[in-house]
Amino acid sequence: MEERINDIVAECTAGIDAAVSVKELTDCKVKFLGKNGALTGILRNLKELNEQQRPLAGKLVNEARSLLETRFDARFRFLKEEELNRKLQAEKIDITITPHIREVGSLHPLNAVRRKIESFFISMGFSVYDGPEIETDYYNFEALNIPADHPAREMQDSFFITKNILLRSQTSAGQIRTMEKVKPPIKMISPGRTYRSDDLDATHSPMFHQIEGLVVDKGITMCDLKGILEMFAQHFFGQGTKIRFRPSYFPFTEPSVEVDVTCHNCHGAGCRICKGTGWIEVLGAGMVNRKVLEGCGIDPDEYTGFAFGMGLDRIAIIMSGLDFKAIFENDIRFLKQFK
Repeated sequence: MEERINDIVAECTAGIDAAVSVKELTDCKVKFLGKNGALTGILRNLKELNEQQRPLAGKLVNEARSLLETRFDARFRFLKEEELNRKLQAEKIDITITPHIREVGSLHPLNAVRRKIESFFISMGFSVYDGPEIETDYYNFEALNIPADHPAREMQDSFFITKNILLRSQTSAGQIRTMEKVKPPIKMISPGRTYRSDDLDATHSPMFHQIEGLVVDKGITMCDLKGILEMFAQHFFGQGTKIRFRPSYFPFTEPSVEVDVTCHNCHGAGCRICKGTGWIEVLGAGMVNRKVLEGCGIDPDEYTGFAFGMGLDRIAIIMSGLDFKAIFENDIRFLKQFK
């Protein structure tokens, strides 16, 4: 038994010294000290010895294992350090070589405008909600006071996946989800992509971007809505920018308005951009419909609110004078202009 143990130690030591990589050394350790290793096999056979021989044999096996473990550890440290040195040598950088300067990218103009809008409303105490792009008919239409037979559904040709599932046609769905989960007071915006079955032309796209805003609290009036939108217009289009409300209709607000701002190019005098009117339409807004509040479990006799929605793409075009199609084509020559 003792001779067999000595032979195993000698054979294992030779294997340790011969190993030139961590993998080879690991294979050697498994061969001798692993679950089915040579030294482990001796331990399993100790039951065949008599009671006087077993303690001595067990002692010899444990001493051999301890000795081999020490040698394995030392060899592992040596090989790992050697491999690291080889790797560092291979990856050494020649600092005399002329470096390749990589161009630094920039934000897409749409993302830049979105961040600016989000930053403005966050500074006003609004939170940002990011809703799902695949919506249910309930959140996209029903909860917004647009039932199946409502004529407003004919105003937008939506992408339905199933009878009750569709790609959201407006980010207003995020307002409903927020009002269901959060008790007033509520101040939130919901930016994101929206989808409608439109042909791509100078002013339309099947995929576009919206930012919806919602405020619900006690005593909210149209004056609060106008105040917020005036600050927004002056922040984005310059001090002195004026806004005006025009009566309109949206199923989820009552009363509803279209909101115009004085043309940033001619400052109201009339030019090609504003088609001589001196005004540019930027968004729709209004007071949240009582039915919408009731459907979300909010008492309309105690709370009121306003909502507004704007096309992010339209704001980007107004602010920069960009062509609508150019925003979506993503020509690298075009995007380089916005560094």
